[in-house]
Amino acid sequence: MSSTPRPRIVVLDGHTLNPGDLDWHAVGALGELTVHPRSATAEIVARAAGAEILLTNKTPITAATIAALPALRFIGVLATGFNVVDTAAARARGIPVSNVPGYGTASVAQHVFALLLELTQRTGHHAQTVREGRWSACPDFCYWDFPLVELSGRTLGIVGCGSIGEAVARVGLAFGMKVIASARRPRAMEGMEFVPTEEIFRRADVVTLHCPLTEETRGIVNAARIATMKPSAFLINTGRGPLIVEQDLADALNADGIAGAALDVLSTEPPLAGNPLFTAKNCIITPHIAWATHASRARLMEVVAENIRTFLAGTPRNVVNGAM
Repeated sequence: MSSTPRPRIVVLDGHTLNPGDLDWHAVGALGELTVHPRSATAEIVARAAGAEILLTNKTPITAATIAALPALRFIGVLATGFNVVDTAAARARGIPVSNVPGYGTASVAQHVFALLLELTQRTGHHAQTVREGRWSACPDFCYWDFPLVELSGRTLGIVGCGSIGEAVARVGLAFGMKVIASARRPRAMEGMEFVPTEEIFRRADVVTLHCPLTEETRGIVNAARIATMKPSAFLINTGRGPLIVEQDLADALNADGIAGAALDVLSTEPPLAGNPLFTAKNCIITPHIAWATHASRARLMEVVAENIRTFLAGTPRNVVNGAM
């Protein structure tokens, strides 16, 4: 009695999802699994040859790549954003592309406030000065090098209020902040006021970006928009780097146009060494880690396995390109 061959599953860039603290077992149970930590562009077709199921995080899957892989039947994105895949080319071949929505909501909201609290309290800076002996040598019982800002009573402006924006709003309300937001499809939340995007930049003491990257939102934070912000305002971006015109933001920070910015994403990742934000005043940058808590990545792994399982059962879920 012959058994059904197990599908070949290839992961092109598995290291960021699982640098060694998770297990690929749930995915490996569904087929013959090969995991590459990273894949250069020139390696993609050779590594994916014969694969029926191809998983990618940030490695691009272009129309030319899809055309070169006749065995390919399913593409899974190890993230929520799926712009690394030519979804139209996949749809033309009848190949479903599935993503993983919602897995990092709590972690990203947490990171937003980690960044904001660093801007308002400078805990990292002050802890380092203590290690360097400055408190021991201080003539007073305390000192601070930056204005310390209380969040209660301040206005939090959320640009793009989907699930992450709503989670950020709940944390802001818990801090006693006033919350205003803009969204394509507003959903009522007690304590939150929906206003036009332009009004958020004018009114908010903290502007945090959670809108998708589209042609309409690309460069939404530019010199003209920043000029409408309060000089005391902070800008947070854990969404997508190209939402911000980076030179414009650097110029504004260096001219004290706004009080500070904290970013977990940049327009090019990894960034070029000469990025103007690296030397801008009062600018905190983290290396795209808002999503990367262990709990968040474990949820992502579970959904990836379920996406494959439902595809093999003939009922694919989280499909973003309309191919079923």
